[in-house]
Amino acid sequence: MRLWHEKLIPKLPRMQLLGQNRENAALRGLGWGKKHSIVNYVFKYSYSKLYHYHVKIMNEMKKRGYKPSSEWYDITYRGKRLGYDTSFFTDDIDNSSYIEHNDEYLKECLNNLKEKGIILEEV
Repeated sequence: MRLWHEKLIPKLPRMQLLGQNRENAALRGLGWGKKHSIVNYVFKYSYSKLYHYHVKIMNEMKKRGYKPSSEWYDITYRGKRLGYDTSFFTDDIDNSSYIEHNDEYLKECLNNLKEKGIILEEV
C-alpha cells in the first residue's frame, strides 16, 4: 500500500489510479489507524488530510471518465461496513500535501513505477 506523490496523480496509469482509490477507501474505513510500514505517516495527521487526498484521486478518476462512488465525497463516509461516522475526526480542513511527499519521495515513487515497467514523462 502506498500513497502516490500528488504530482503523479494526473499521470498515473489506469491500474495505479484505480488501485489508489481502493487503498484510500480502505484507509478511510477499517484501515484507519492500523499500522502499515509504508503509510504509517498518514496517521500522524488528521483524517481530513487523507480525505482531501482521496478527493484528488476521485477527481482525476472523473476526468478520465470513471465514476467513483459518490458516498466517498462525504468526509463522514467510512465505507459500507462502517457507514457514516463523525466521532473520530475534527472539523479542520487540511487539504495540504503530506510533508513526506517531498522531492525524495517523488523519486522513490518514480522508481517504484519504473520497477513495474512504467516510465512516466517528466513530472
